[in-house]
Amino acid sequence: MSQTRRNFFKTAAIATGGFTLSRMLSQNAIAQAILLYPDNQISGPFQPTEESLQQFKCPDWFRNAKFGIWAVWGPESVPMQGDWYARNMYVEGSAQYKFHLANYGHPSKVGFKDIIPKWKAEHWNPDDLMQRYKNAGAKYFCMIAMHHDNFDCFNSTYQKWNAVQEGPKRDIAAEWQKAAKKHGLKFGMTEHLAASWWFYSTAKGADKTGPMAGIPYDGNNPDYSDLYWKGNEKVEGHYYIPNAPDFVKKIWYKRINSMVEKYQPDLLYSDSILPYADEYGRQLLSNFYNRNAKANKGKVEAVYNCKQDADGKWVRDLERGKKDKINPEPWQTDTCVGEWYYRNSLLENHAYKSAESIIHLLIDIVSKNGNLLLNFPLKPDGTLDDDEIKILDELSEWMPINGEAIFETRPWKIYGEGPSLTENPQKGPFGGLADTRKNPYTAEDIRFTAKGNILYAIVLGWPEGNTFTIQSLSLSVGQISKVTLLGQKGNLDWKQTDKGFTITNLNKPAYDFAYPFKIEF
Repeated sequence: MSQTRRNFFKTAAIATGGFTLSRMLSQNAIAQAILLYPDNQISGPFQPTEESLQQFKCPDWFRNAKFGIWAVWGPESVPMQGDWYARNMYVEGSAQYKFHLANYGHPSKVGFKDIIPKWKAEHWNPDDLMQRYKNAGAKYFCMIAMHHDNFDCFNSTYQKWNAVQEGPKRDIAAEWQKAAKKHGLKFGMTEHLAASWWFYSTAKGADKTGPMAGIPYDGNNPDYSDLYWKGNEKVEGHYYIPNAPDFVKKIWYKRINSMVEKYQPDLLYSDSILPYADEYGRQLLSNFYNRNAKANKGKVEAVYNCKQDADGKWVRDLERGKKDKINPEPWQTDTCVGEWYYRNSLLENHAYKSAESIIHLLIDIVSKNGNLLLNFPLKPDGTLDDDEIKILDELSEWMPINGEAIFETRPWKIYGEGPSLTENPQKGPFGGLADTRKNPYTAEDIRFTAKGNILYAIVLGWPEGNTFTIQSLSLSVGQISKVTLLGQKGNLDWKQTDKGFTITNLNKPAYDFAYPFKIEF
């Protein structure tokens, strides 16, 4: 920090009786500080231009990792009513509005600001959780740094609504990062701030009917504009607003840039396209890469994800979606076992994805040069429910035996064969195909991965009669010399012809879900 900036903040602190900057300054004052004292571009191989950012090359650690686990967890977990609670509790008549009314009070009196102190994280043990994630096969871990609720789950310099000063009063990011490092996982942070200004527009309304009709919700109180924002009473557009006011862009830039500087994550994800893809977004991204290059002797080992085609500048992310073919560049699916934020459900298994469907999804993604980032939402106290633990335990049984067909692999000539290649697929909400399927995979559905001169043919169901044929492995692709089934000793009966490769008299292994055959040419 320059001496000029130190003097500015010192003067401001004296004028307000010594309170911290984030506590003393209004949102507009922070924006003015950012305007007057912008961060300089971090020197390094990248400049904040399209052409310069296209120098980025995805690091090998990400390409080798294949599987990450995400914890979408914060104050919106408190009601245990699923995603977007901080917005929908202000939507008159919605399920979350009705829940809030019945359990906390009317949003004109009791708003999301009053939910935040209820987030205690009293049973959260990041070390135990990280060990469980590692056992399940995760090679990287991501935490949600701030959701659209505008609450920073870290020791924030520019937002008083943060986890050190409010709620659990712990540096959630630092503790997650320490646990990830201890267990050898790369550490990622996801930011969802660009949608926040739009997100809280509902908090500026009032009931249209009933006894509280016309009484403004608490989001209209100027004392809380640092949480609910200003100027968003009537927002044109939806979700991420690229033409947001300049003060919103500056606050986004300052908060994310400061966060990256403080924690230096291996991965940074934006739940949008590159936010404010002008000087703000490009400078943020070039700073991220340059800081990482300085920490790694000039080599960029960081990954940035967002929901926008990369053109070489980052790694494209598909929320609840996947590619329909092998992509020449690495990519990522982010999805969840259920809802993004925890929902206390009476449904059997919380309607979660099964371990089998997760393994099949992972295999399909990896065969197409992608990674899977999978969210297991935590309860407000920082624990997983029994159904989530069961899924992780089942992954922990499959991965040690079969992980060599997943990790450090690359796509083969084709990604697979079988009826799943020709069926009419569902479309994903943000592009590509949906991450869920109407019809289960069968023993005729096969996915391929490769590692050097080794090919893995992963069969997504056990064949009836203990016999199956892989049509793609005829003699035309080369002569096979050795075949083994992972997790099983002994020779297999097989034959390769011009029509394909057939294995007979198979014995089903002890594990379930998917069966990788290791093939050497």
